[in-house]
Amino acid sequence: MDLNYTADELAFRADVRAFMKAKLPTDIAAKGASGEALNKADMDLWHARLNEQGYLAGAWPKSFGGAEWSAVQKHIFEEETAFAHAPRIVPFGVGMLAPVLQAFGSKEQQDYYLPRILSGEDWWCQGYSEPGAGSDLASLKTKAVRDGDHYIVNGQKTWTTLGQFANKIFCLVRTSSEGRQQQGISFLLIDMDTPGIEVRPIILIDGVHEVNEVWFTDVRVPVENLVGKENMGWTYAKYLLTHERTGIAGVGFANAGLASLKRVAKTEMHHGRPLIEDPHFAARLARIEIDLMAMATTNMRVVAGADAGAAPGAESSMLKVKGSIIRQQINDLARRAVGPWAIPFVSEDLDSNIYHPGPDYSAKASNTYLNNRKISIYGGSNEVQRGIITKAILGL
Repeated sequence: MDLNYTADELAFRADVRAFMKAKLPTDIAAKGASGEALNKADMDLWHARLNEQGYLAGAWPKSFGGAEWSAVQKHIFEEETAFAHAPRIVPFGVGMLAPVLQAFGSKEQQDYYLPRILSGEDWWCQGYSEPGAGSDLASLKTKAVRDGDHYIVNGQKTWTTLGQFANKIFCLVRTSSEGRQQQGISFLLIDMDTPGIEVRPIILIDGVHEVNEVWFTDVRVPVENLVGKENMGWTYAKYLLTHERTGIAGVGFANAGLASLKRVAKTEMHHGRPLIEDPHFAARLARIEIDLMAMATTNMRVVAGADAGAAPGAESSMLKVKGSIIRQQINDLARRAVGPWAIPFVSEDLDSNIYHPGPDYSAKASNTYLNNRKISIYGGSNEVQRGIITKAILGL
């Protein structure tokens, strides 16, 4: 397999770079470079500019208004996004729900929801995890009971990322208690403005309000908001998670993070010499770079296979595990590189204009390190992914 880019792919990369240079606001790029949290206006603006360019739905089939990018083009776009310090596309509508609707939704659902995802009229969040159902997602307890033309939903979801901004949520709910746990799950689309829904913030260890609890009390959901067939939601959930896990690998963001770490290590001094010349630090940096190069090659093999029609299976789990470990190692080494400047502020100061006493690149080192501990958990914990990989190897 040829891992080099073709002439067309190089031309596509040049187009993406030109777009980033022309359309990415400098203040948003600065936030991305420093690790500062984006607000909703930042994300909405970038969403609109990507949609105007046709990049927002680049991975969608042309039949649904997308550009039908190849897997290699998707990889190039994600990599260039990371190097430009552009925001990642908020994935819940564009990258998670949309593929499910395109594969399993009704014509009416596709015609109504897909254009609204692109326009930004609907901001989606994900209702999967519950207090007792995270990695063991099939044990979820949120119930949906049929009542005429509606389902009555009661229960709780947690770790709902950016739920404070969302007006829609796609939810896994239990519609039957018969048979295996996976057999009684359905996939519902719910309006967040429906009476009986309450969103409660969860403030993370880095002081940021990124995730939430969502409570459902006798929430009435129209039956037409069921995706696919009742009790088949587990099939749709697995389809969605396969897309999510490949993205979590974050090869582009790992490469950008490594480049940033090298710049810091050339600036920070240790015993009168640049930190990057310290043999112990250099050895750790080299190990990360070797692992990242190996993962990038594996990622290219997977995306090339997807172009040839192969569906990612255990490979997406491999990328998720290795990618999350590498990104966490980069965050850890970056935190160590800035030394005492990495001491975090108290949470009340995070969104203020209080002067940071160290260099600019140190301001968010600890926050990024703490926040990214999550990436080995969400999308299916690394322990669960190792089980999937083992079963694939053993043919179980």
